[in-house]
Amino acid sequence: MAQGSKKAVLYAIFVNAIITVLKGLAALATHSAAMMNEAVHSLMDTLNQLFLLIGLNRGSRPADGEYAFGHGQKKYLWNLWSAIGLFSIGCGLGLAHAWHAYQNLTHLPRPDVIQIFGFGIHPIWISGLVLAIALVLEGYVLLVAGREFLSRMRAEGVRNPFRYLADADDPTLIAVLLEDSIAVTGVILAATGIGMTQLTGDPRWDISFSVLIALMLGVTAIFLGLVNMRYLTSIRDQDAERAFHDIVKDRREIERYHDLRSVIVDDRHTVVVAAIELREEVLTRNMRSRIQSHLAQLLERVPEHRRTENVVDYAETRAIIQATLEATELVIDFLEADLKQRCPQVSHLTIEIDGIAAPSKLDNPQLLDSEARGQ
Repeated sequence: MAQGSKKAVLYAIFVNAIITVLKGLAALATHSAAMMNEAVHSLMDTLNQLFLLIGLNRGSRPADGEYAFGHGQKKYLWNLWSAIGLFSIGCGLGLAHAWHAYQNLTHLPRPDVIQIFGFGIHPIWISGLVLAIALVLEGYVLLVAGREFLSRMRAEGVRNPFRYLADADDPTLIAVLLEDSIAVTGVILAATGIGMTQLTGDPRWDISFSVLIALMLGVTAIFLGLVNMRYLTSIRDQDAERAFHDIVKDRREIERYHDLRSVIVDDRHTVVVAAIELREEVLTRNMRSRIQSHLAQLLERVPEHRRTENVVDYAETRAIIQATLEATELVIDFLEADLKQRCPQVSHLTIEIDGIAAPSKLDNPQLLDSEARGQ
């Protein structure tokens, strides 16, 4: 899961670094507010994806003496800093530049021809070429992230991409997908603003669309912040809890459960805790043979001349305890294996045996006698 996210992040860093330079140079040459905000946008994308990469590397570290469940939550923390910090800064810088451009609307010189290597080129062609390159490169990165997103969505049996976008357990991939989506949208907005300014001669079109680009960064910051905050606030794993309920419902050894709780540590670790009550009539089935087997194994380890009454009493007590523990461990092992098979993200299952359910067969001697013969 992390490898697919890391691939998308690395592609995005490389592409956005190139595009940032191209947009910045074009903005300086053409004095376009929309192009400058697009350069800021791409710069924030590049820095943000560097933060995502740091989060992926830090979050992939295994458990150690200080972090019992690994460092996975660091990924969400770096993503949160990235979303709230960098995108908010990008939004603020974009709005500030748009306001500055509006204030200097009549004083800002706009070149009619730009000299490059002795050739005179109209600014619209420079802007168009840079935006075309940006659209192709960012569209390719969006395609890489989109394929990874869709493959995971189909693997989890989800058909609605918008629902999966809100509920997906890997906010790093969501961040890259959203950034690439708004990057492509930003290019279209910048091209529209620059084109309208060229057609009408009114630079306010350019400034207006630069404001839209800045606001888009702000909305993205809020959404990504909310997505990552979900995983830093002890959110429950509803799928794991439903699976536990279904498993317990089909197990005859378990009468009931209560205090079922779960915590999502990260996208690879969920902790589930519950208390269960066992059924006496099922738990005691074949108990006599288990006790006899453990007793025989214990007595084999003691020479016959040392098998005093106290030794035999101790062996019988220990055999009863071992047989009981064995029966309960089998129930817990099955629960753990079945739950992890249905929900691979469950890394730890803690079960408290809350006792044996009230005996139902003591009130029915015939059933009790039948169960006893079955042992």
